[in-house]
Amino acid sequence: MIIKLTDRNLSDIDIYTGTNERQLRHYYEPHGGLFIAESPMIIHRALDAGCRPLSVLAEDRFLNRDDGILARMRDQIPVYTAPHDVLIGLTGYQLTRGFLCAMHRPEERTAGDICRDLAAGSERSRIAVLSDVENPTNIGAIFRSAAALGIDAVLLTRDSGDPLQRRTLRAGMGAQLAVPWGYLDQIKDGDSLIGQLHALGYRSSALALTDASMSLQDERLRTTDRLAILVGNEAYGLSREVIAESDYVVTIPMHHGVDSLNAAVAAGIVFYALASHDIPASSSVFLSNK
Repeated sequence: MIIKLTDRNLSDIDIYTGTNERQLRHYYEPHGGLFIAESPMIIHRALDAGCRPLSVLAEDRFLNRDDGILARMRDQIPVYTAPHDVLIGLTGYQLTRGFLCAMHRPEERTAGDICRDLAAGSERSRIAVLSDVENPTNIGAIFRSAAALGIDAVLLTRDSGDPLQRRTLRAGMGAQLAVPWGYLDQIKDGDSLIGQLHALGYRSSALALTDASMSLQDERLRTTDRLAILVGNEAYGLSREVIAESDYVVTIPMHHGVDSLNAAVAAGIVFYALASHDIPASSSVFLSNK
């Protein structure tokens, strides 16, 4: 059902204009929240992943384009529409390719469930662990690299950012809807991050620069069946405790006086070197800017 926006029905789109990311995440608490998918590509990926749409906000000039979005949802949910300049004034930003879609968040998975599924499918796996990674663009880029480069899952500490934030989804090209992910919660009181990973059956490799750091070519990394790759905060990296407790500490060689790389760039390099299987040709979809 297509609904043209007027002054009388602006309150119907408060989800897009007057609700912040935190409020969206807890919108129907305790029964789950919402997220905003931006652009036809990400909306399609969310639908393919089984996410349930609530409504669409679209620029009127895009309504007749054959992208398949409206064909999949027009009869199910309201599609609010207005001209380009009106929507920028309402949302405060330009809609990527003219579409936003409010969707119900998928049911949150536990780290234990994800790791059990991986173990059932293969003896060998590689997971990324984001510890206090906050920047939406970095989180999205890490997911995009994980999907493209053969990482089997992404686990996050609770102080990391939300993978389903609008900006994060856009930066990740929707890869969060293809790669299994979940949060690491303490298995028992006082358990450290590395202790949790050990309990899940993984040896840990911390990305950090220390005197004990090893090369990405080290055979121990390649022969470990279940390996967790730890990426730390953009400003201060991984904590000293996490680095000290990790099974391995990995570094990327630097030149010209550069002592570090952006978290997402570093993660992508390590993913490529340590992925658990060959990169399928179909993964190139996550490298496309279309």
